[in-house]
Amino acid sequence: MKKLLFTLLALAPLALFAQTNTWKLDGTHSAVKFDVTHLVISSVEGRFNKFDGTLISAKPDFTDAQIAVSVDVNSVNTDDEKRDGHLKSADFFDAAKYPSMTFKSTSFKKVSGNKYVLEGDLTIKGVTKKAKFDVTYGGSVKDPWGNNRAGFKATTTINRFDYDLKWSAATETGGMVVDKIVNVTLTLEFVQGK
Repeated sequence: MKKLLFTLLALAPLALFAQTNTWKLDGTHSAVKFDVTHLVISSVEGRFNKFDGTLISAKPDFTDAQIAVSVDVNSVNTDDEKRDGHLKSADFFDAAKYPSMTFKSTSFKKVSGNKYVLEGDLTIKGVTKKAKFDVTYGGSVKDPWGNNRAGFKATTTINRFDYDLKWSAATETGGMVVDKIVNVTLTLEFVQGK
């Protein structure tokens, strides 16, 4: 019994100092995309070309992960300069006043297998609301240059009106030109720091 107690006491400090790993988002192998219904009959897709993020975790299954992502609103791209300009205006993102939107996780829970739920605070245009993403963990691998990489795909829907992105116009039949519900897809590849 004394030997067991001694072993537990000897190992306790190691548990307190479990190695925490910081992973950096690889922007060239990641994407921040959205799509929204247009005129009730089709959808418009877009993306943000500039973003950054980190993942901090000590567990190999990432269930203790702390995730933070920042997106440059001025990098919005829908393949139409006029529309992109409108999205940057005060009608939508007001990029001059709010140049970035951010997400900071509060929990990352494993549901089953490679399925997770990510929850946290999403801030757009100075408004912060709780957001929940369904996440598929693609796995981890060592690349040819010796870097550890982990991949995730996260999806959610948000109501743009909740974030003061309230521009709206009606069609002849009373439908909205741009729907208030926006689908968001994040394809994220993280590289472990050395």
